[in-house]
Amino acid sequence: MEVRMEWPIHEVARLTGTTSRTLRHYGDVGLLAPSRIGPNGYRYYDEDALTRLQRILLLRELGLGLPTISQALHGQTEHAEALGAHLDWLRSERDRIDRQIASVRTTIEKLKGGEQLMAQEMFDGFDHTQYKEEVEERWGKEAYAEGDRWWRGLSDAQKREFTDSHKRLAADWSRAALAGVDPASDEAQALAQRHYQWLTAAYQGKAPVAEHLVGLGEMYVADPRFAANYESTPGDGGAQFVRDALKEYAARNLA
Repeated sequence: MEVRMEWPIHEVARLTGTTSRTLRHYGDVGLLAPSRIGPNGYRYYDEDALTRLQRILLLRELGLGLPTISQALHGQTEHAEALGAHLDWLRSERDRIDRQIASVRTTIEKLKGGEQLMAQEMFDGFDHTQYKEEVEERWGKEAYAEGDRWWRGLSDAQKREFTDSHKRLAADWSRAALAGVDPASDEAQALAQRHYQWLTAAYQGKAPVAEHLVGLGEMYVADPRFAANYESTPGDGGAQFVRDALKEYAARNLA
């Protein structure tokens, strides 16, 4: 007879660096049910539960809120396949961070040695090329090539201004979302207009069509890397606010 391994809640909390209270909360909201509850009221977790917990914690690391995690896990019983996708993302993040570490280390060594700094060395791991494969998969190789040529053709001052303008826009989006502004209001639509103009500049004067603008809004919500630009805290609804405002803007002005 096969013996099923189980771990009590306090041991799972210790192993994962979380708390028993957090694990009970995950159970209360239907995110992580214990494999059984003992006569003493203790919760026990088997291997399947631990695998699900691992996925939950990975998604939390991505900045997703519990409702979003619940949706992501709903109906997915093939843990190995899902974890494979998480593993791919972790590897890409590891590679990016390794490049950043090497870049900063090189800068420190050259500063100490009085050597000439090279911009391409200083910012390796920080630039947009980390998304090359993803952009090509979503919109094609020519789309990436055009964007790459445009970006590399900008001066350092132009690159800073473009990046800073998005930071200002993202901060204004976040403040409006936290204030509970209606996505259809004049204030939100003014932000949507700024966003549209910013995208037009990014596309070298080629204004995005309605379908593209709405699709970007959906991506802001679906991808935590983009959602983080518009949320003061993960899962606070900022990305959804941007999506809804852009969708409204597209319906009014780009249909």
